[in-house]
Amino acid sequence: MWLPVIIVGIAVLFLASAIRIVREYERGVIFRLGRLVGAKGPGLFFIIPIVDTMVKVDLRTITLDVPPQEVITHDNVPANVNAVVYFRVMDSQAAVVEVVDFIEATRQISMTTLRSVLGRAELDEILGEREKLNRQLQEIIDEHTDPWGIKVITVEIKDVKIPQEMQRAIAAQAEAERARRSKIIHAQAELQAAEKLSQAADIMNRSPGALQLRYLETLSDISSENATTVVFPVPIDLLAMLQKGSRD
Repeated sequence: MWLPVIIVGIAVLFLASAIRIVREYERGVIFRLGRLVGAKGPGLFFIIPIVDTMVKVDLRTITLDVPPQEVITHDNVPANVNAVVYFRVMDSQAAVVEVVDFIEATRQISMTTLRSVLGRAELDEILGEREKLNRQLQEIIDEHTDPWGIKVITVEIKDVKIPQEMQRAIAAQAEAERARRSKIIHAQAELQAAEKLSQAADIMNRSPGALQLRYLETLSDISSENATTVVFPVPIDLLAMLQKGSRD
């Protein structure tokens, strides 16, 4: 009487332990008696209870926060630098078989690489050339994690903290640089103005009428409505005749 019920119960338990469902963004790595069989999914499939075991691996992009690292730059400046690493699993079998914990392993190699790369760079390079350093970090970390089936998509340096006295020194340097650029721009403006004045003088020297018009325009600017200065325009030709007569 109880035998059919027991058989049905065993069958239900067997099916429940044999059925596996893997989501679209997951893969199930199957081991049969400890030996790697392969990766299955997504969807519904069956395994042999007791004989088979399954490890799920997430294939979505993982955001890994690298904690702040104390770095001594190439020009002997201490700094605390943190970063963020974006990576994903490309080979689920390698991620399970080749390394114990691929997320922690990626974190550790990212911390080591961050200290190594930034230790060879100068502070100005860290502050002003982050794109180049990000590419270097991405290439090095990706090379180390490739045997684990990991693809590093990008690495971004988030924040660089330096001592207060160094911040003041950098601010003074930036102010001096702005003052230098201001003087250069002012000198270039003076040079351009001198060149234009020289060209104008050459044109007026070739055309006396242009000089007369410029003279009259200057008089109109001086003679405003409320001005107390009385201006008598004198022809340029008369001044030239007087100058010639004095020479004779």
